[in-house]
Amino acid sequence: MSTLLKDYDYNLPEYLIGQHPTEPRDHSRLMAVNKKTMTTEDKHFYDIIDYLNEGDILVRNSTKVIPARLIGRKETGAVLEIFLLKRQDLDTWECLIGHAKKLKLGQKVYIGENNELIGELLEIKDDGNRIIKFYYEGVFEEVLDKLGEMPLPPYIVEKLEDQSRYQTVYAKRGESVAAPTAGLHFTKELLEKIKNKGITIVDIYLEVGLGTFRPVQVEDVLQHKMHTEKFEIPKEACEIINKAKQEGRRIVAVGTTTVRALESAVNENGELLEEVADTDIFIYPGYKFKMIDALITNFHLPKSTLLMLVSAFSSREFMLKVYKEAVEKEYHFFSFGDAMFIY
Repeated sequence: MSTLLKDYDYNLPEYLIGQHPTEPRDHSRLMAVNKKTMTTEDKHFYDIIDYLNEGDILVRNSTKVIPARLIGRKETGAVLEIFLLKRQDLDTWECLIGHAKKLKLGQKVYIGENNELIGELLEIKDDGNRIIKFYYEGVFEEVLDKLGEMPLPPYIVEKLEDQSRYQTVYAKRGESVAAPTAGLHFTKELLEKIKNKGITIVDIYLEVGLGTFRPVQVEDVLQHKMHTEKFEIPKEACEIINKAKQEGRRIVAVGTTTVRALESAVNENGELLEEVADTDIFIYPGYKFKMIDALITNFHLPKSTLLMLVSAFSSREFMLKVYKEAVEKEYHFFSFGDAMFIY
């Protein structure tokens, strides 16, 4: 088991970073990865149904992404970008601000043609994030839907024409500032087929934060400080998953955020708990999985904690070999990239 950052690196040509979502959603490519036989198959995402068995539990993160990117201006006319990170209370948010030094305590930022949203800087945190109080008329979420933009990752440089494509078709609630991207491949029709095959679909929630894109900057990965994200495991999800585990049925996680939530809510007896909590779980090779048996995921950044997580689920050596094969076969990578099913 390696804890050296350089051992989780691989070579990715820039042209393989997915810039546009595949249409239809389930026509993206799928690499089926059998970690027992150490073999792979090249498929399309709609073929995922062939790898799911009757009786499986498919657990998905049904969080909703908010249009967290706002463009505002000071009274002087200077333009500022505000990125909502975490809600503090009804009208107050922790934010990232581009050119943050230009905004002083007590100063205001005006957003929208008619200043429908006004932000006032209340506090500068030790980590450089800002606390902003917003003033508006009506419902904040409705104002945000009108003025905000979807917070695309920094490696997507093309404009997203349809904002709903950075949202899963089953998103229900929450305040995520990044999408649980493994779920972007599902269509409502494919989910219906999966249900009809006798597979139970379960919703949990984890609010994906910007930390998911934060690079690891220490050579010994054990020194890396993981970001914190809020999750919720509802009572119904607990009951279904615990019963399935007792009966020896597979728990299939849709995405690494689902893995983080499930693995954070297990007690010492291996039972999933009904819980609303924060997690900073860091899963890397050597970790013993307590909940999940199979994983649907995208291809992750070099040297990222997510690559370490999938390496823990199989092995670092095998996963790097799989990634090398994906590069050679020109799979697309990251948020708007293709998928893999590890089982």
